[in-house]
Amino acid sequence: MKRFVFALLLAATPLFAVTPDEVLDDPAMEARAREISAGLRCVVCRGENIDESNASIAKDLRLLVRERLLAGDTNDEVVEFVVDRYGEYVLMKPTTGGANVILWYAGPALFLLAGLGAVIYLRNRSRAQDGGKTLSREEEARLRELLGDQ
Repeated sequence: MKRFVFALLLAATPLFAVTPDEVLDDPAMEARAREISAGLRCVVCRGENIDESNASIAKDLRLLVRERLLAGDTNDEVVEFVVDRYGEYVLMKPTTGGANVILWYAGPALFLLAGLGAVIYLRNRSRAQDGGKTLSREEEARLRELLGDQ
């Protein structure tokens, strides 16, 4: 039972991959480093930020962030440096400017176009079905003959 409770507690708490040798002496600087690291994606793990990832490139990025902070860079300058080096893919929350506008608005726009297409299709389909409901006398006679209802 103790092992089960321990496993639950272990699974419920967030585990960070930051090792003790990476932690900065100044708590304020370390807090800034953690804040920046939480917003940068691991290029190997994809779904994890570099603060949570155990990949070697994530460790290198964590060290790079801390080096840049110690050099006197602001948080924005550190993020800009990493983005210049690895591209916008490393951002957990990509920007909404520039060419990314297309990516942000393409999904909703295509959804609206698909809805409009469905409405037009269903409207045309209902009109087409209404127009051909009655048969001519010759068609009715031929149908009775084929069905054997005479």
